[in-house]
Amino acid sequence: MSSIFRVPGAAAPVFARAPLAAALALALSSFAAQAQQTATPPDSDSRHVHGSGLHAKDLDAVKVTASPFGSTADQLSRPTEVLSGEKLDEARAASLGETVAGMPGVQSSNFGPGVGRPIIRGMDGPRVAVMADGLSSADVSTVSQDHSPAIEPFLADQIEVLKGPSTLLYGSGAIGGAVNVVDGRIPETAVNGISGRAETRVDIGDKDGQTSMARVDVGNGGLTIHADGVYRNAKDYDTPEGRQANTFIDNKSGAIGASLAGDWGFVGMSVSRFNDSYGNPGEPGDLAAGERGVHLEMHQDRFELKGALNDPWGQGSGLRYSFGHTSYDHTEFEGEEVGTVFKKNANEGRVEATFAADNGWKTAVGVQGSDSTFQAIGEEAFVPRTDTKSVGVFAVAQNTWGAFSTDLGARIDQVKYDTETGLSPDYKPMSLSASFGFRLNDQWRLTANLDHAERAPAEEELFADGPHIATLAYEIGGNDLQKEKANQAELGLQYRNDWVDAKVSAYYNRYNNFIYLTDTGNQWYFDEEDEYLPIRQWTQGDAIFHGFEGEATFHLANNDRVGAWDLHVFGDTVRARLADGGNLPRISPARFGAQLRWEGDAWRASLGGTRYMKQDKVAVNETPTAGYTMVDAHLAYHIDAGSTSWEVFLDGNNLLNRDARVHTSFLKDDVMLPGRNGTFGVRVFF
Repeated sequence: MSSIFRVPGAAAPVFARAPLAAALALALSSFAAQAQQTATPPDSDSRHVHGSGLHAKDLDAVKVTASPFGSTADQLSRPTEVLSGEKLDEARAASLGETVAGMPGVQSSNFGPGVGRPIIRGMDGPRVAVMADGLSSADVSTVSQDHSPAIEPFLADQIEVLKGPSTLLYGSGAIGGAVNVVDGRIPETAVNGISGRAETRVDIGDKDGQTSMARVDVGNGGLTIHADGVYRNAKDYDTPEGRQANTFIDNKSGAIGASLAGDWGFVGMSVSRFNDSYGNPGEPGDLAAGERGVHLEMHQDRFELKGALNDPWGQGSGLRYSFGHTSYDHTEFEGEEVGTVFKKNANEGRVEATFAADNGWKTAVGVQGSDSTFQAIGEEAFVPRTDTKSVGVFAVAQNTWGAFSTDLGARIDQVKYDTETGLSPDYKPMSLSASFGFRLNDQWRLTANLDHAERAPAEEELFADGPHIATLAYEIGGNDLQKEKANQAELGLQYRNDWVDAKVSAYYNRYNNFIYLTDTGNQWYFDEEDEYLPIRQWTQGDAIFHGFEGEATFHLANNDRVGAWDLHVFGDTVRARLADGGNLPRISPARFGAQLRWEGDAWRASLGGTRYMKQDKVAVNETPTAGYTMVDAHLAYHIDAGSTSWEVFLDGNNLLNRDARVHTSFLKDDVMLPGRNGTFGVRVFF
């Protein structure tokens, strides 16, 4: 796997061709079949690991690693969703946002298929933390809407989405929620033998591309070595109205990790590289005239150290620690010329200790710190070089008394900026949280959450001063911006019996000093393009977010004659407005959907549709977006062959070939989603 990495300037890609990944998958599975003497299906096979019986697709029993106490999703009072197993396999997409966008309350930004950042309950950008195994992704995806997160969803073991303020554990950048991608690059439990998975897929119809991945863990019961890699190449896609120019993707990523693990805990390290190249369809150029469009080339090197001690202070206690160093840069090319280079170097560390008392209380205390330097060089350097230092301390506690449970927590941070322009503001955001759960009986459970969360303004909100070509505006930061403060209340209700799993929640969030970008009414002359750009100013005002979301899975049948039949329905809506009047821009539209799913001995299939409603509650100078319906289908055939499992699958998307524009995108008037398309592929687990 040494070919995963290259010396800067050399040309040695990860899995330079898809057939290489397929060949690697076959070789690994063959080796695994010889190494394993058992006929038991492998643990890497999600079909056999997650669930059985009526609740085969219910992921609430999966452990949430973002919880300091190792709780499962159904034990938490806070709104948490986990995507793993077969559902994750069916949802995997080129971007993180698109992968998680099927969850209630979660949608995706869109700046072409190469860019998709999660939007949680209408919140995005610096309000939603994106993490890899609990540490920040340390990219610059919050600086501009055309910047992609440096996360590869095809390598995720599971993806955890924390909805609502999650600042207690992850700092002020999670005031709207957090998405944690668990990739297992540092194995936390020992592997004895060899295990892993591989996949190769090709796109058909209105999409033309391929993705191949492989990962392997080899161990002797103490030392475990991990390696993974992904190669993705996609050409411009088609829409119902024709070709969408400059929507290509060329992605290569991979990692090597190792750990020592036992009953005492584990300690390990990993090194990874993420390379991504993609087009900006908002500036497609004209290939017929020899003019290439704007495209971005991204590189990130990441080094991580992580470990844990089990029961260091008695049964139920623990100590976890992690450190990450990231070196990131991406270049925005205007045709063949370099336009702007963005660079970021970041260090982040975290230590967390947990305790268990005889009276049932579980507590966790921790400290988290980071130090980063960001700079932009070139014509779109609208944010000055900025050094950012932050440190936070937090404490959370949990207890259960019969049918009643509670989670309490507090955190305080210090965030300090130092810019080359001489500005050096600092902030001390504080967060408090109380969550309660009450089990009315074996079927019903009621939850309530009260949160006060604060956020320090981000670099672009404070210091922007220049043309931001991605949004076609001249942006001016607010040097005197105050802390953003959110007060949220949420009620949830869950019901479960042998035939249905259901949950609904409603929330109300009042923001003080909400930071947003507003038009000043003035214009700036952009001489390079001989046009005027609107001047927009980062400012503050009070805002209100409230919404509703729910989902239910009805287990219609489950027997040897007809197989297992499930009907899943869901819906969500969010309303966001300024307290003194006026709507906030680019808020996710309401939607509802349903999916009918069948599973037999070797087959599984599903057919579903999601209706995105018209979004006409728009801000000043924002246009409405028409609604649309997306229909998708999945078909898979699964084979257990001793210690190896195989799966052949076919997925279909936008089967009705509908015109679809993403309201949350700055490019919605110019860029459409792909038309009718499908994916055919093969997976192997060993």
